[in-house]
Formats: sequence, C-alpha cells, structure tokens
Amino acid sequence: MKLWEKNFEINSEIERFTVGRDRELDLYLAEHDVLGSMAHITMLENIGLLTADELKALLAELRDIHAMVCRGEFVIEDGIEDVHSQVELMLTRRLGDVGKKIHSGRSRNDQVLLDLKLFTRRQLQLVAEDVKTLFDELISQSENYKNVLMPGYTHLQVAMPSSFGLWFGAYAESLTDDMLFLQAAYKMTNRNPLGSAAGYGSSFPLNRTMTTQLLGFDSMDYNVVYAQMGRGKMERNVAFAMASIAGTIAKLAFDACMFNSQNFAFVKLPNECTTGSSIMPHKKNPDVFELTRAKCNKLQALPQQITFIMNNLPVGYFRDLQIIKEVFLPAFEELRDCLQMTAYIINKIKVNEHILDDPRYDLMFSVEEVNRLATNGMPFRDAYKR
Repeated sequence: MKLWEKNFEINSEIERFTVGRDRELDLYLAEHDVLGSMAHITMLENIGLLTADELKALLAELRDIHAMVCRGEFVIEDGIEDVHSQVELMLTRRLGDVGKKIHSGRSRNDQVLLDLKLFTRRQLQLVAEDVKTLFDELISQSENYKNVLMPGYTHLQVAMPSSFGLWFGAYAESLTDDMLFLQAAYKMTNRNPLGSAAGYGSSFPLNRTMTTQLLGFDSMDYNVVYAQMGRGKMERNVAFAMASIAGTIAKLAFDACMFNSQNFAFVKLPNECTTGSSIMPHKKNPDVFELTRAKCNKLQALPQQITFIMNNLPVGYFRDLQIIKEVFLPAFEELRDCLQMTAYIINKIKVNEHILDDPRYDLMFSVEEVNRLATNGMPFRDAYKR
C-alpha cells in the first residue's frame, strides 16, 4: 500500500531503491506518527470533517496501535511503504472507510515533519537527562579529588601544577556550554509544522493553533513554505548541538585513555571496562573509551553529512531529504550510549594520589618559584632567568 498509489505498478527494483531503509527507520517514528494522527483527527472533528462518533472510533484504534508500538509489537508489513501507510491501513482494516478520512488536510510531507519533530524533541530531553547524570558524576569526582595535584601540560610537556578537581570540573563546565546549544536546538525543534501540508497549506479550514496546543509545542512554523524548508535544517541544527556534546566526550575519552597508560599512570579505569590481549596477559586495554572516542568523533561529522545532503536544494520538498533519516535517527541512541558509558566509568575511576612523588614532575613548580622571587621584589624577567 502506498498513499500515493495510482492505477499502474512501479518496477520492483525502482521501488526497492526509492523506499531504501525507510521501513526500518520509520519504526523510530511510529509512536510519534500515532500521536500526531490523534491530534490531527481531533482537530478534524473540531472543524466538522469528522463526526464525534468517527473521532471516538478512530481514537480508540489509534490508542490500541500506540500500545502495540510501546510493547514493541508494531511492524511495517512487507509491501507497505512507510509508517504512515501502515497506520492508515490498520485503521482502514478495522474501521472501513472511516480509516481513509484521517489524511484530510494533511500531506506525508507535514506528517513526517511532525513525526521528526516529536521524535527529536523527546530525544533531546533524554540526551539532556544523560548529560545531567554525567555532569553530576564529574562534579562529585571534582569535589572528591580537589586537593589531589597532577601535572598540567602544554604541548604535552610538563607545565604547571593542576589538580584532578580542575580536570573533572573542566569537563563538567564544558557540558554546561554544550547544553546552551542543546537548548537552542530544542527551541527551534519545538514548533508545529502540521497543517503546512505539502508546503503550501490547505484549503480546509485547519485549526493549527489547536494541534499546536494538543501536541505541546511552544508555537508553530507559521509560514507553510518555511515549514517545509525546515526539513533538514532542523536536523542540521540539532546535529550541531549533538556534535558539541560529542566533542566534549571525545576529548575526555582521549585524556582518560592517555592517563590510564602505564607511562602516565594517573588514573585506573574499572576492570570491567577494559579488555585483554590474546597473547599479552598483563594487558588491560581501555576499549570502552576508545570506542567512545571513535563514536563521538563520528558524531562530530553528522552536521556536515546533513549539510552535504541538503545544501544544494531549492525551496520545496525533494526525496534527497529521506536520506537524512539514515544518519540522523540512530545518532541519538549512539550519543546517549556514549554518555551513559562515560558516566559509569567516571563514577568508578580511581585516581593516583601520589603522582608527584615522581621527581620528573619537580620542575612544574618553577613558575611558583619565579612568582615567589617577584613577590619579594626581584623583577619578573630576572627571576625568570634565574
């Protein structure tokens, strides 16, 4: 079943190519497609395009489909193009012609826009919660080790005294900056595109304010042409916010891998987060943080991937935008996985409290000696030379 189906058959290889991974990826959107349809038909009844009895029957079936999605039982059947077609097919099977009425005043264009925004809005909330968990772990460890000194480095050369309190706390503060990007991305996402149809509105007297309120949006995309232009732009803006968080995590993972090595021995990662070698029995490799670093570096390329897909498209909808889903939808799960793994390790990481017993770090106090001489009246440059 295809919502655009006509009286001719499409070549099976063409269909395979054009559908791509949509059926697989649309499972990410299924819950949100159902919720969007519930709001849409509630509005249709309000403007007289559905009767009260039709609305009641449709809502009951949609609640049942929503429960199927939440139980993991919802599937997009073979031969069904996407989640929108599957939901409408299920309603038509159960309710007959009433099921065919839900698409009035709506296009797949604004339907998928809505699904993406509802999905993204929820995922941003979950990412923010995971960032908060990691932030709390970093602040806790910063407080625990605030008096434990460690060498600070410039050019990977021993430079000046630092502390683990500063090290943990620096990454906590970096996350607060990252959250500013996330907040901005959320605000841009939290606008209702429903009612823009294929990008040029509808002659039905749609009540867009009503669906905006029902779906909990802050406001709507008022210009219907811009609503469609927002496809890809929203994903790119969100990807920049995710990339900012990923950059912080990648840098932390690099530090942890380096500080865990025997040549530094500043920290010890939890045993369960390391792996061994097939021939070297002494090895405890920081694989979790190495994979975290790689995954986060990949996430930092996400804005560019999205930009390259959409950056030469004029106004209106184009099928190119379908490909964005392939890189965008799974990215949240990958970022959240990295955040959760990092929070787990930070909670259990052990710090070497005797680093400065090694005389190789004695010279890092040279600046303090210069400052002492300058405080006692010697010109700074003379103190530096001494």
